Amino acid sequence: MMNLSMEELLFLVHNYYDVIIVAVFSITITLCLSIAWRRVTRTENSYIPGRLGLPFIGETFSFFSATNSSKGCYDFVRLRRLRHGNWFKTRLLGKIHVFAPSTEGARTIFANDFVKFNKGYVKSMADAVGEKSLLCVPHESHKRIRRLLSDPFSMNSLSKFVKNFDKMLSERLKTLEKSGKSFSVLKFGMKITFDAMCNMLMSVTDESLLQQIEKDCTAVSDAMLSFPIMIPGTRYYRGLKARKRLMKTFTEMIGRRRKGVECPQDFLQKMLERESYPSDEKLSDQEILDNLLTLIIAGQTTTAAAMMWSVKYLDDNREVQDRLREEQLSMSKSKSDGASLTIEDVNSSMSYGLKVVKETLRMSNVLLWFPRVALNDCTIEGKKGWHVNIDATCIHYDPTLYKDPMQFNPSRFEEIQKPYSFIPFGSGARTCLGMNMAKVTILVFLHRLTSGYTWTVDDPDLRLEKKAHIPRLRSGCPITLKPWNS
Repeated sequence: MMNLSMEELLFLVHNYYDVIIVAVFSITITLCLSIAWRRVTRTENSYIPGRLGLPFIGETFSFFSATNSSKGCYDFVRLRRLRHGNWFKTRLLGKIHVFAPSTEGARTIFANDFVKFNKGYVKSMADAVGEKSLLCVPHESHKRIRRLLSDPFSMNSLSKFVKNFDKMLSERLKTLEKSGKSFSVLKFGMKITFDAMCNMLMSVTDESLLQQIEKDCTAVSDAMLSFPIMIPGTRYYRGLKARKRLMKTFTEMIGRRRKGVECPQDFLQKMLERESYPSDEKLSDQEILDNLLTLIIAGQTTTAAAMMWSVKYLDDNREVQDRLREEQLSMSKSKSDGASLTIEDVNSSMSYGLKVVKETLRMSNVLLWFPRVALNDCTIEGKKGWHVNIDATCIHYDPTLYKDPMQFNPSRFEEIQKPYSFIPFGSGARTCLGMNMAKVTILVFLHRLTSGYTWTVDDPDLRLEKKAHIPRLRSGCPITLKPWNS
């Protein structure tokens, strides 16, 4: 390091006096303004701790780094909560996000959907599912589209779905058990829920077509939490190309039905039969296309992940597994051999099974948080909001709401839960449309699994799948089935 004599130092001060004065003055003013700004933003309890980083970029790279790790994207949230506290802010892709970790915040936001808040997704997710998707449309379209999409989730439709899904499930589990081979519960769940949804929505049963659609849907799903730059080879690029192919496939399907080449009675046909209805009683072609894709992806990924976690939790908690099996075997004895499950069986004879499903959803948090955008400046528990994410994971793991929250304990649902403390499907006007279908799908799966088989988990690895927008085990939870002998 350079050593300066006293004479040299005085010479520099004399010749650069004005520069030094300006520099000292600038630094002093900057520090004063910074302190004043912090004091202003902290007044009236409106200050939210956190780090915004550089404009636009913020902590985007850290977020995608967590997404690409085996700890999952929620590790980004967990680390910042340790640094800043439960409430914190960050900047992602140019937008300021506040994470709301309380039931009070959830109540305020859910109760004011469309009034003070609107749905808010990252650009890649909106681009993947389409601007006419129920997930993305504005308030004036949401109510109409949601009402017209509700038919597959009516009680009559669910009754038919349960019988068809039960038959498909029974046959596939029996085949796997006879093979004696280990299989991934996640992959199994992804495939069977995908096939069931495609059959219900579009009557697609041809295996080659199913494989083509599933491959493209997977690419679209992978793009939903990616950096939105259209560069060949990236997940975003592959996802949007896959979306284009899916739109072409669905459009051709609609064309054949309009020509009378095929007209099965399913969801798609019912939508097309409304073409002569008034505009508020029908969906446009683009609304049909975007929401077919949305329903398939939403119905497949989250339900399959929950099925996987249910097997993992039951394997780790044998007392719960034994109690669930006892309930399911008791119900089986009341039915004739080979009889399919009915919606009445699911609703009236699986009370403990439903608690297992709820506890699985609470602990797995397949929907980590619910994104919203504040339509105007707002205050939530004294916190000023921008983009506000209802942190379902933090709420579900809150020890003040759930005793020993990391313990898998379905019996906790024997008690009435505090409002907005259990929100795996959201709440309010945007509550998940397929909530009841997801529940019955998991219940049918658990019934056939526990009443007909025992299993061993062949890989205990708890690391999460990389680049996934929902938490899924990287191993997929592989198991080997054996027949249950009473």
